[in-house]
Amino acid sequence: MKNGTRDNRLGTEPIIPLLFKLAIPSILSMFIQSMYNVVDSIFVARLGEEALAALSLAFPIQMALIAIAVGTGVGTSSLISRLLGQGRPERAASVASHVLLLALFYGVIAAFVGIFLPERLIGIFTDDPMLIDYGARYISIILMGAAAMFIPMIANNILRGEGNTVIPMITMLIGSILNIILDPLLIFGYGFFPEMGIEGAAMATVLSRIISGTFIVIMLLKGSNQVKVTFRDFELDLSIIKGIYQVGLPAVVMQVLASVMVGGVNTILDGYSSTAIAAMGIYFRLQSFVFMPVFGLNQGYMPIVGYNFGYNNAGRVKKTMKAGFMMGFAFTVLGFIIFQVFPEQLIRLFGDSPELIEIGVKALRTISLAFPVIGPAIVGGTTFQALGKGMPSLILSFSRQIIILLPLAFLLAKIGGLDLIWYAFPVAEFIAVVWMAIWLKSTLKTVFRVMERES
Repeated sequence: MKNGTRDNRLGTEPIIPLLFKLAIPSILSMFIQSMYNVVDSIFVARLGEEALAALSLAFPIQMALIAIAVGTGVGTSSLISRLLGQGRPERAASVASHVLLLALFYGVIAAFVGIFLPERLIGIFTDDPMLIDYGARYISIILMGAAAMFIPMIANNILRGEGNTVIPMITMLIGSILNIILDPLLIFGYGFFPEMGIEGAAMATVLSRIISGTFIVIMLLKGSNQVKVTFRDFELDLSIIKGIYQVGLPAVVMQVLASVMVGGVNTILDGYSSTAIAAMGIYFRLQSFVFMPVFGLNQGYMPIVGYNFGYNNAGRVKKTMKAGFMMGFAFTVLGFIIFQVFPEQLIRLFGDSPELIEIGVKALRTISLAFPVIGPAIVGGTTFQALGKGMPSLILSFSRQIIILLPLAFLLAKIGGLDLIWYAFPVAEFIAVVWMAIWLKSTLKTVFRVMERES
């Protein structure tokens, strides 16, 4: 075996208790984040269905920002965990310094776009003047405060790379709880707070992220972490950035593809009504309750797999994978049951118009047919990333969302109208998960053969 930190818990503690220990803080924080997404939309819905539809139109742009943060964070976490497994903590610390500066750089670019291009961005998805006005007012503030999102999201992954999921959990809890508190105060103007309408929802998001970002930076610089972040004697190392984006760039592109997919579906739905767009937005916020716990699971799963892959411990990688796939399946099966049994109650959280309920119930029941296979598919994609192989996840995501889902949604809209569009989601998911299973099995066969030979 390679020389590494042999007493590190990622390489020594029993798998299932360790996975729970690392994943539960992230699952809890992701659950709170999901609750914020839903509560935020519920408050905005009180401004009218047009405001909720505008939020849905702005969602792909927010997803593009999240794509950069998540992809960079995934690449950071994967690289740091592998470096620690190889016994190279100084190199891991240099990765952390580089990625924090990248977060600031991306924030500056997003702010520029938020100042000069918000109406044009929303205008890509609709030509309705009211929706453009609402959407531009919201997204301009989000973009100008994007650095406050990039820093905590990326910084959290520095700590996750060393197996610390508690501080990232606290960071997300701070941001989400503050956001839930500030939303009604700034949207409706309670007490001495100004009534800002849809801009208040955006401002609440930015302010809460500034506070949570300040907390995580302090913890990184002052905390007793395995990865010591310092900018003393900093020198730009392009090989570090390359190492981050070998895994991170495919993850960025995958998230951008999701943004393109949502934007494309919104454009198709714009041909029917703003209520259809609002129903789609409701689905995406509700689905986060199902998928966010799986992403939280992955925050514990990835460093264990990455560390033991770097340490050439094939046995622990296999055991971690088995536990991860079973837990991912359990989460999404539970979500499937809830969406099938209680769709009307879920939609009524956002509004009670007959049209919204009719469209929303059909959307939730149809799209959720694929939930049982999505959990294992998410864990499978993370497995590729933990092994330092980002390209398979990218190809699978591109095929599912762009080659299959969008053309199929367009075709089904022509054939059967709005009710048939929703079937594009489960069909695309089932095709993609079969392909993923075949590819992952082939990749792991090669990886384990090499690991066992070198151990």
